[in-house]
Amino acid sequence: MIADADGLQSYLRRFVPRSEVEARDVEEVLDLSRTGVEWDRSAPLHLTASALIVHPPSRRVLLRWHERQQAWLQVGGHADPGEVDPLAIALREGAEETGLEDLRPWPNADLQHVVIVSVPANDREPAHRHADLRFLLATDQPDRARAENATAAVRWLSVEEALVLTGEDNVRQLISMVGELFD
Repeated sequence: MIADADGLQSYLRRFVPRSEVEARDVEEVLDLSRTGVEWDRSAPLHLTASALIVHPPSRRVLLRWHERQQAWLQVGGHADPGEVDPLAIALREGAEETGLEDLRPWPNADLQHVVIVSVPANDREPAHRHADLRFLLATDQPDRARAENATAAVRWLSVEEALVLTGEDNVRQLISMVGELFD
């Protein structure tokens, strides 16, 4: 588990970007990790951690409706005070947003995707950017998935269905990676 910014930088340096865009995002996240405010959600750019939940036996992925973005996305979010380990944050967020208590890293605990995304302003905060550190998590109990609230539906989908449902290219990249792992 990552305990501090030095650990985060080491973790990011082990990550192998899949494109020039992702390589630039990793460099920006490395720079951010040296600021001491990388998890501070009031900063214009801050870290978040997320995960695409999978059920390998059925070759399905779980997407969650995000009301603010008006999009089907992976689960995840901000660190709670004192949290600095992105995998632990992704696991906590995944459990909170889906009710799945048996989540585990899959196929390993490595960082799978790094992307910087824009978040629109709302009545509580200005527009900002998330440097999202993404993992894959598996469950053995997909039927236990439930929505966190009435506006946050969750849906199990095949890779093909998920690729059609989400309008976010960066989420499609993550889903496509899972499809390759399923093959």
